[in-house]
Amino acid sequence: MNFLKKALTLMVLLCLSFITQLTAQKIESVSDNWYERLGFGGYTQLRYNRLFETTDELECDQCDKSLGKDGGFFLRRARVKFAGNVAPKMYAYLQFDMATSGGSSLTHLLSLKDAYFDVSLDDEREYRFRIGQSKVPYSFENMQSSSNRLALDRNDALNSAAKDERDLGVFFYYTPVEIRKRLAFLTKSGLKGSGDYGMFGFGLYNGQGAGRVEKNDNIHAVVRMTYPFEFANGQIVETSIQAYKGKYTIPLSEGNLSNQNLFDDERIGGTLVVYPQPLGFQAEYNVGKGPEFNASLMETELKNLKGGYAQLMYRATKGKHTFIPFLKYQYYDGGKKFEVDARSYLVRDFELGVEWQFNKYFELVALYMISDRTFEDALRPVHHVKGNTLRFQLQLNY
Repeated sequence: MNFLKKALTLMVLLCLSFITQLTAQKIESVSDNWYERLGFGGYTQLRYNRLFETTDELECDQCDKSLGKDGGFFLRRARVKFAGNVAPKMYAYLQFDMATSGGSSLTHLLSLKDAYFDVSLDDEREYRFRIGQSKVPYSFENMQSSSNRLALDRNDALNSAAKDERDLGVFFYYTPVEIRKRLAFLTKSGLKGSGDYGMFGFGLYNGQGAGRVEKNDNIHAVVRMTYPFEFANGQIVETSIQAYKGKYTIPLSEGNLSNQNLFDDERIGGTLVVYPQPLGFQAEYNVGKGPEFNASLMETELKNLKGGYAQLMYRATKGKHTFIPFLKYQYYDGGKKFEVDARSYLVRDFELGVEWQFNKYFELVALYMISDRTFEDALRPVHHVKGNTLRFQLQLNY
């Protein structure tokens, strides 16, 4: 842990040194007008999940709080972002969400999702530090924007690694110019890329999740390597490996008999993405260990976890319209550290859907979900739900 603290201190000092140099420079490559340096954008998603449902007991706190009983039309996301190059080697990014919180009260609150700036160490921006609240570079689907993802929700197995995919820390990314252009193409071309989180990435972060107080004197460390191979026929295939390690303080209910709430938290995962040109395939799997509730003992233990997903997709374009039908299966056996008692999960879900892009502004997703979920904690030590439902999402991009 002393090593991680020293590494974090060194990273911060290096960043401050470059920031000091930047502030001493005259900004020549960008405009002096703030409205010409920062761009505005975002997207809004409206969902309805209950058509032809076979049970109203379906729920997923991590996925979509409007699933199941009392769920109606739901504003899943209402994102706005401001981003731009504020200095020759400095990029700033702010993103807010105004969507409903779900549950019994549909409260609209302005919440901070991202607040970071990138400090580049060279003119080509191959080497850079990312400082602030941002996505943790673990899992392709976690880093992929919800505006690009085909399935309505991220998979449980890898999304349970980081609450809201984000945390507060300092990250270092290295991406050669050629690879950065390739990653940008994968996003802008509609091939559902994840963006540039480095060909190599390393970071130190709190570990409790975005917008949450650090509850233990431990720092998480994450490392990731990825490479998008481009073949002679233009087909791009991306492979990745990622891992993280730290300690996590879990929330306990009164019925939990555990005498501790601090647990090891570590995982390693692999990614394979064959981009839809036109046929595509995407799969991720991770293993590790972390806290998980044991219903037979009524306490939370340190246990092994495993799981992932596989997705098949096909991209077809007709005029201005793009259609992407897809199949997705996910499996997860493990705990969710950020839920009460590190709730135990066994998930087997199958999804059949299609995304219809009318143009670059409007998208519609229709998805039929076949769900089989066991999730248990001290409040509900026996809880198994199976059910199917047809879900819809309309997305507006701006």
